[in-house]
Amino acid sequence: MIQTTSKELKGDSMAAPRKDNVKELIINATEQLLETQKLSEITFAQIASSAGISKGTLYYHYKNKNDILFDITDKYLQQQWDDLIAWTENPQKDTSLHRLVQYVLERDVANVGMRLHFFYDAMLGNEEVRSKLMQRYFDFANLISKKISDRNENLPAEYITWLILLISDGLFIHKTLNNDNLDVDQFIKQSGLFMKQVISYVENEN
Repeated sequence: MIQTTSKELKGDSMAAPRKDNVKELIINATEQLLETQKLSEITFAQIASSAGISKGTLYYHYKNKNDILFDITDKYLQQQWDDLIAWTENPQKDTSLHRLVQYVLERDVANVGMRLHFFYDAMLGNEEVRSKLMQRYFDFANLISKKISDRNENLPAEYITWLILLISDGLFIHKTLNNDNLDVDQFIKQSGLFMKQVISYVENEN
């Protein structure tokens, strides 16, 4: 008969966390640190300590901080992507073009905190982060452009798409700067109303 020690039983009952769970701990810990520090200032030791894991475990899942930033980027942008598709395909929602413009601006500006870190690293010469952001911009632009075309074939979908994205970036910068002269929420509402007027004008012309 094989004897099992209490130590062995304890070890069996305390199964190691799954890989996905550990990555989630790392991502959440890094996000918390990014609330008060730049990525370049954060050390692997800080991330490991905040996540409650060893540095060896951290290095097993991530070889450098860029890879962590990529996963954080994907977490936010993938959620935006999924939410946009779900919103535009919801028959109970008013997803007309002027509402689409307002929705995209609202969601983009809402993620100002993390986007600041992505932009900061990209502009400082982090080519990996820059390339990742540019690919996501390209993907989002194609998706939004298609949604615009589905709603109105008479408007220049690609131009309106980039207009939305550029306005979004401008609003995100001024929100970060705490510009007291700009009411971001009101500006977004006015943008939706302005687009509604543009659509009405184009339809009357045609």
